[in-house]
Amino acid sequence: MPRKSSPKTQIVAFKVEEDLANFLNKLQNKSAFIRKAIIAQLGMACPLCEGTGTVARGLHEHYTPILLKYNMRKCDKCGAKGVIPRNVVDLPESQRPRLEQFLNGGPFYCENCYEDAPSCDDCGWHVSPEVIADHFRQVHLD
Repeated sequence: MPRKSSPKTQIVAFKVEEDLANFLNKLQNKSAFIRKAIIAQLGMACPLCEGTGTVARGLHEHYTPILLKYNMRKCDKCGAKGVIPRNVVDLPESQRPRLEQFLNGGPFYCENCYEDAPSCDDCGWHVSPEVIADHFRQVHLD
């Protein structure tokens, strides 16, 4: 049996234009729509839970060993294998920016290559000089 999501106990208010307010007021579940829109803006919804934060027990039991087995990735620069932690809080504070860069769609570098790669003046990501042109095309050009 799927678990219920955690109760929503906090209220957040913000001002919007009249047209947007009219649109939102016509929705059947305005809160759910806004939550989904915020999740979509901040990142991609989990393909397993589809953004709910929970999965059925059978899915959890099926995918947990797979995620644990395939938690390695090669450094995009030198090819050294590195562990992809399931959460940034699993890393020391000094290593979090490196993983956050990858989790936000940037290159995955080992600790040494991350430190050696210069940071982009526009976004702050560490990007190897060999791929900086691709980085600008993919990240900074519409």
